[in-house]
Amino acid sequence: MDLEAIKRKLNSLKNQTTKQDILWKPEPGKQQVRIVPYQHNKENPFMELFFHYDLGKKNYLSPVTFGDADPVMEFAEKLKSTGNSDDWKLSRKLEPKMRTYVPVLVRGKESEGVKFWGFGKKVYTELLGFISDPDYGDITDLNSGRDITVEFMPAEGAGQFPKTAIRVKPNQTPATDNKDIADGILNGQRDIFEIFKKSSYEDLKEALENWLNPEDEGTEESVTSESANITSDVTKTEDINAAFDDLFNQ
Repeated sequence: MDLEAIKRKLNSLKNQTTKQDILWKPEPGKQQVRIVPYQHNKENPFMELFFHYDLGKKNYLSPVTFGDADPVMEFAEKLKSTGNSDDWKLSRKLEPKMRTYVPVLVRGKESEGVKFWGFGKKVYTELLGFISDPDYGDITDLNSGRDITVEFMPAEGAGQFPKTAIRVKPNQTPATDNKDIADGILNGQRDIFEIFKKSSYEDLKEALENWLNPEDEGTEESVTSESANITSDVTKTEDINAAFDDLFNQ
């Protein structure tokens, strides 16, 4: 038995991280994080990713993220051009949604390494506002940046939405004084696109076809209620399949 090979395999398994391990989501209440420079793009730690959510029970990273063609986006634009209000509403649901990610150290859990925090437009706008304010400046600087207090408030009931509030700390502090943690920031970060894989044009086209024709998916479990409602809108719009054929079979 090759004991060295077994040890290498054991270390490999210990060092593997899942998507849940590397993505950070705030828990109810207050916590602190520090945005750090992104190892794979030191000029800008903010990564704008575009997703199709719940398209056939799956989420897809849109090629729009990379400036490439996206068949779902093309179909949405086709729907907009019909002038039909139902088509326009459906097109808005099909358009990819932006979510911004940044690398962070979670205070109190620095030994877990750099994680990625994803948020929507409101938090993104607030953070850019702080950075563009000369009184704050580059809050991501490793030596003179600032921590951020994140307060997460879960939805209080039906029809309500969770809320996230942020406050940038006034004091400038080093991101860490631990050499191992500092080395992890500079050299140990994952590439965000190892976590979220780019979807091919053909894969998205197939997903859209299946989503428009759910009966083709056999006996798989039903989609979420939101998707079911959207699919209902599709079946009520007579020109949807014709528009799809016109766009992709010409």
